[in-house]
Amino acid sequence: MFDLKPKPELTSDPAGAAVTGNTVTLTCRMDPSTGNWDSYWYKHTLNSETEKKKTNPYSLKIDSVSDGGQYWCRAGRGKPVYYTQYSDALWVNVTESPKAVLTVRPDERVFRGETVSLRCDIKWGGDTEWTYRWEIEGTNNQYKNTVSRTSTQELNISSVDLSHRGKYTCTGQIHTQSSQRSDAVTLTVSAEAQASVRVSPQPWLTEGESVTLTCEVSGSSKGWTFSWFRDHDHLSDSSRGAGGSYTLSPAALQHTGVYTCRAERGRPAYYTHNSSSHTLWITGVSASVSLVIKPSRSQHFSSDSLSLSCEDQSNSAGSTVRRYTDKDTHTCANQTGSGCVMDSLSTSDTGVYWCESESGEKRRPRNITVHGDMALINTACIVTTSVDVFLVFVDGEVILESSVDPVIEGETLTLHCFHRSTNSPILSADFYKDGSLIQNQTTGEMSITTVSKSHEGFYYCKTERGHVTFGSDFCPQNPQFSSGRFSVSASDSRAALQVLQSER
Repeated sequence: MFDLKPKPELTSDPAGAAVTGNTVTLTCRMDPSTGNWDSYWYKHTLNSETEKKKTNPYSLKIDSVSDGGQYWCRAGRGKPVYYTQYSDALWVNVTESPKAVLTVRPDERVFRGETVSLRCDIKWGGDTEWTYRWEIEGTNNQYKNTVSRTSTQELNISSVDLSHRGKYTCTGQIHTQSSQRSDAVTLTVSAEAQASVRVSPQPWLTEGESVTLTCEVSGSSKGWTFSWFRDHDHLSDSSRGAGGSYTLSPAALQHTGVYTCRAERGRPAYYTHNSSSHTLWITGVSASVSLVIKPSRSQHFSSDSLSLSCEDQSNSAGSTVRRYTDKDTHTCANQTGSGCVMDSLSTSDTGVYWCESESGEKRRPRNITVHGDMALINTACIVTTSVDVFLVFVDGEVILESSVDPVIEGETLTLHCFHRSTNSPILSADFYKDGSLIQNQTTGEMSITTVSKSHEGFYYCKTERGHVTFGSDFCPQNPQFSSGRFSVSASDSRAALQVLQSER
């Protein structure tokens, strides 16, 4: 029998699949010419017990996959209610909403001036094309602000600055439906990047041994490539520099020099500042050339004179004195044969000095520091990775010094306390170790006949006119030590004498 009751049409917007977290609008359409009707909605079954009288259109909030299924509608009016036919069944297919994934290049921590790229990815089947919405919660002039923008898949910042700091999120949108919001990425913008160098196992070694220098960028490890320099010259063997490490194995005499590194990343390239310098000293198994310094100490003073010469036990000619400063590498001024005389020192003469053969081999490098104003010497210190450097610390007119040459365990060490102005020994001085008096009323010198581990500690001398400590109170870090030599370790307001085993 033919049913003459009208039949509504059920449609959905958006049509097709729905994703969780969104809303589907169901519309029960009747011929407008038939007048006004109420709408009744059914899910899964046509049982009247599931009947719901709702507005038309009906907004269906999709919270989970279980909200999907078969839906019907019919219209009704009057009392008792006169019902139309049921609409055809409409399937609402629900899938889990995809979650946006936000990635940032080169890193979440960047430095002012770098180029930053943020990308929003959504894994979703088919050829669906998404549009993207970016939300940025940042701080600008100490006020919190949220910036929303609809954009392409990538958000690019060509020269990042402090105003770009904040939390970034993204969502994808297709028609009226949205993906889940990505996890927040916090973009941190710091001042310009600084490279630094670590040396392992130590910077002083014998030819044939191995050493590794590692270049790092403080607080950041992603995406960097590294360049290495020796005596200001770029090293072309980049394979050694992969991953920030530069390994010399085996080390040779010609590898002696002052090393720095620099890091870069991104396109266009962003460069860090060059690291501070680290000196590698490779000595021969039986080195014949030695650098002689007069007076024999590592620290000197403005207007003093200094003599350096290369003494070659093999009697072969050709060695010259060279030096490395913070500006460049060059031959020592006032070169006379294999020697160099500086009649009036200045602070610009501070650097690393060595003997260099005609073939370019570097021998016996030594650190020399020139102090200026005597009033500032109370806070002077040398901290280098050169394990043969001894500090000379001045208070007023009193100097405590030891030889510039390294001392091997078992050898004799002599500390001298003398007047700087007259360069003469102090006739009466007390020597202290770790705050305890160990020798008093001496002729101004103290000798340790057989250096051993028990002699490690903090040393200074006192006189009636003043006192001097063997160290300072702002040395930045502990130097590394090589087996068989001793040096200073600055971890206190005085400096530590560290004795290690002799090479056997």
